[in-house]
Amino acid sequence: MAAHTIRFELLGPLRALRGQEELPLGPPMQRTVLAVLLHLDGKSMSFGGLVDAVWGAEPPAHVRNLVQKYVSGLRRALRDDGAGAGTVTELVWTGSGYRLCGARIDDLHDRRELVRAAVAARDLGDLGRAGELAGAAEALWRGEYAEGLAGPYLEAERRRWAEKRMLVLEARLEGGIALGRYEECVHELVRLVAAHPLRERPVALLMLALYRNGRSSDALLAYEEARRRIAETMGADPGPALRALHERILRQDPALLGGVQEMIGGAAVA
Repeated sequence: MAAHTIRFELLGPLRALRGQEELPLGPPMQRTVLAVLLHLDGKSMSFGGLVDAVWGAEPPAHVRNLVQKYVSGLRRALRDDGAGAGTVTELVWTGSGYRLCGARIDDLHDRRELVRAAVAARDLGDLGRAGELAGAAEALWRGEYAEGLAGPYLEAERRRWAEKRMLVLEARLEGGIALGRYEECVHELVRLVAAHPLRERPVALLMLALYRNGRSSDALLAYEEARRRIAETMGADPGPALRALHERILRQDPALLGGVQEMIGGAAVA
């Protein structure tokens, strides 16, 4: 398969790189148009669909002129006057919609390959290799997904990828606990719980890491703090998995010193 002449990245602010050169992509809304079209993997998007994705239900009155302006600006930015080798990236009108040809979200593609390899290594029992690969996938992030770009389409994608990122991070920490890296995981999980105080899986991983490190009192305290946060914010109790782990720590269940997934419920990574 021919190489793309432009590398596109969205695991952070949108970037387009031709070799070592970062291309100027214009104002934020023009960059938003490009980011939306990148998600279509070479499929067309109608004018109305693009307007909805970028501006939502209340576009400006002169939106058609704006779309034409941004499309023209992107065509200039993506033009390869050097006619370099590889797949040419073009923004074309197909008669039914706008289509971005010869382009993909390259850092997202790289991340998917790394996560796929991490899952395969985990399934083979090579937790060390799985952790390395998951760490490499995490290192591709430069900020929030499509950071700084607005619009309903990208805001939904940003929420979706924030969840996917968390699943991979939790899986990596799960593997670290299984390998006995308790202190390292505790430090990272304390920060993770502080950043996501109502998310229960990081609390469960923190409790397990503390318990396996001989700090059962701290593990129980982590549960109590989570229980109080959830009660004050949601008016509810923790979920059944977290409550069950708490009860097993209270009775010092020897099985808690075994694997991770069977103790607190494993989650697939994406």
